[in-house]
Amino acid sequence: MRPYRGKRVLVTGGLGFIGSNLAIALVREGAAVVIADASVEGCGANPYNIDEVAAAVTVVHASIADTGQLAGHLRHCDVVFNLAGEISHIHSMLSPQRDLQLNSLDQLTFLQACRRFAPGVRVVYAGTRQVYGRPRYLPVDEDHPVSAVDFNGVHKLAAESYHRLLTEAGDLDAITLRLTNVYGPRMALHLPCQGFLGTFVRRSLCGEPLECFGDGSQLRDPLYVADAVDAFLCAGAAVKPPSRIYNVGGPEALTLSRIAEIMAAAGGRSQAFLRPFPEHLRRIDIGSYRTDSGRIARELGWQPRVGFIDGIRQTVDYYRESLPRYLDPRIPQPACTLPVHSAPEARPIAIGRT
Repeated sequence: MRPYRGKRVLVTGGLGFIGSNLAIALVREGAAVVIADASVEGCGANPYNIDEVAAAVTVVHASIADTGQLAGHLRHCDVVFNLAGEISHIHSMLSPQRDLQLNSLDQLTFLQACRRFAPGVRVVYAGTRQVYGRPRYLPVDEDHPVSAVDFNGVHKLAAESYHRLLTEAGDLDAITLRLTNVYGPRMALHLPCQGFLGTFVRRSLCGEPLECFGDGSQLRDPLYVADAVDAFLCAGAAVKPPSRIYNVGGPEALTLSRIAEIMAAAGGRSQAFLRPFPEHLRRIDIGSYRTDSGRIARELGWQPRVGFIDGIRQTVDYYRESLPRYLDPRIPQPACTLPVHSAPEARPIAIGRT
C-alpha cells in the first residue's frame, strides 16, 4: 500500500496521455487530485481522458507558468507529478523556440513557484530516454553519456537539470524518470508526431498499412502506461531515495518489425511493411535502444509487469470502445513534415500480414 490516501496531489499535464492515467490511479488510491493543463494545441490534452474520475478531480485550465493560478494549490500540495510539456521530437525540430518555451522556460518558472509556495515538496518529473541520443552501448543505464539528437532532448535535459539543481540546493525534493516509449489507453491518436506507437495503433485500428523505416531490426522496449504510472507512484512515495534519476523501460526489447507485426495482428485488418529511411528523419533517429531499469528495481522496488502482446491487446480493447473520442475530425492536426532532402523509395517491402 502506498501512502496516497488523503494526500493532496498536483498533476501537471493531467489531461494528456500518461498524466490522465496517473490522475485516475491517484483517485483510486484515495488522493485529492488537482490537474493543471493548458491544453496546448498539439500536446495531446483530451478532457475525455479523465471522464471516469471527472467528478473527483479539480482541473485548472492554466499553463504551469501561470503561477498566480497555481500558487494556492501548491501551498497545500504534498506531491507534484510534473508531466507537462511537448513530447514530439519532430515538432521540436520544426519549432525549437516553441519547444524551448514549453519544455524549459515554463518548467523553470513552475519550479521557482514550487520553491516559493511549497518548499521541499516532492516533485516527480517525466523525463525521456531521448536525452541519451544514439546509444553507445546497450542496455542504457543512467551513467550513459547524454548527447541528445534533437531540441526536445536538449530542452528536456535542461528541465531535468533544473529539478536536480533545486534539489541539491535543498529547495525541492525532485526525482526524474527517464521514460522509454510509453503506449496504452488514452494516447492522442489524432495527433501526428507523438511517437510511432500511437501511429501504429491508429493505423492498425483503421486498417491502414504500418510502415517501419530502415531494415526493421532497430530495438525498442515499449512500456505499458500502467507500468509507467506505477513507476511514478513508487517515486512519489519513496522515502530518502538513494538516487534522483531513474531509467524506466519495458520488460522486453523487440525489433520494430516485430512490433509492427504484433500490432497488425492485434488490429486484424492491417499489413506491415519495411521501407527505406528518409534522410530528413535519419538525422534524429537513435538506432536501437534498450533500457537498463536495474537502478529503479533495486532502489524503489519497481519492475514492469505487462508484456507487449498483452499491453497491445488491452490498448486495442480500450480504443474499440472509445475510438471516436480520439479521432475527432474537428480537432486540428498540425503539420508534421521536416524538409525532405531525399524521399524514400515508393515501393514498400512487406514484412508481415494478418
